[in-house]
Amino acid sequence: MESQGFVEFAGVQKSYDGRTLVIEGLDLSIPKGEFLTMLGPSGSGKTTSLMMLAGFEAPSRGEIRVAGRPIQNVPPHRRNIGMVFQNYALFPHMTIAENLAYPLKVRRMGRAEMEGRVARALDMVQMGALAQRRPSQLSGGQQQRVALARALVFEPDLVLMDEPLGALDKNLREHMQFEIKHLHERLGVTMVYVTHDQAEALTMSDRIAVFNRGRVEQLATPEELYEKPATVFVAGFIGENNRLSGVLADRQGDGGAVRLESGLVVQARVAAGLGAGASVTVSLRPERVRLVPTGEAGGEGLFGHVCELIYLGDHIRVHLADGPAAGLVAKIPNNADHQHVRPGGRYRVEWGPADAIALPVGH
Repeated sequence: MESQGFVEFAGVQKSYDGRTLVIEGLDLSIPKGEFLTMLGPSGSGKTTSLMMLAGFEAPSRGEIRVAGRPIQNVPPHRRNIGMVFQNYALFPHMTIAENLAYPLKVRRMGRAEMEGRVARALDMVQMGALAQRRPSQLSGGQQQRVALARALVFEPDLVLMDEPLGALDKNLREHMQFEIKHLHERLGVTMVYVTHDQAEALTMSDRIAVFNRGRVEQLATPEELYEKPATVFVAGFIGENNRLSGVLADRQGDGGAVRLESGLVVQARVAAGLGAGASVTVSLRPERVRLVPTGEAGGEGLFGHVCELIYLGDHIRVHLADGPAAGLVAKIPNNADHQHVRPGGRYRVEWGPADAIALPVGH
């Protein structure tokens, strides 16, 4: 990948009424060949950002560049961008081959080259045998493959995808995630993908931009977002987490001691910019929680009673009540180790110093 941005948002703002900013000031650089996902809840600004890049919305301020060229005044059909929507947007009266040929006809491509490109694009998504069928004769997954092939058939500089798998069932959606990921790896085309599905973003992306209230809270690789969230919002939106409120009592390097509201002092990694005395929220992933039996009378530290066990196949979800650990959740792998956890039992909650992170309150 190139170090300089192939796609760049520079100080981009968007308002529909001239007062409320939907996008507050987006600065985002996407290298050529990257698979970047815009992730966030409804209304966070991710789809608006994608629509501005596609040319269906205009920024109120700032500049969007592709390959170094501003594109605000370039109409959508001249941006050489492939687009895949959730509803497929296929022409129902055309065959699959005719659907793929349409963007090539618009570009006045010769017949022989057009037929070659259509055949290659259909082969890329394993749909060559169904070229003469109409969209109504295909399943949802097959229609989505055709929509993807149509976005790629004219060899665009950039492919944009807006919740493309949202209408598919869980198993097919997961299968298509890997198909799109592998297709991207083979072609090397730059892709920008919008979703609100955290697992989908973690599975497919080179990097993820987490949107919240019109701005990017964090831009990082999937692993970094999960292991090193920069804010409480990111920690909660990417995967599940327990939250413990307290004050940073001491900081040494990347770690420190946090005094919880219960008075107990625990160890955690500490986010950048926090010093002793800062109010913090300790984020702790449920799968990093260890439950140690204490007996009814024994044991010190962060403890609670198991109030609920939920069997989820590959793991057991444990809810704690009473005591300082009330409200915490643990995920225990479904193996012999989980058998010591019983409803009503009293357990001490433990974790490694690197498994929890202290984050600034209100971010």
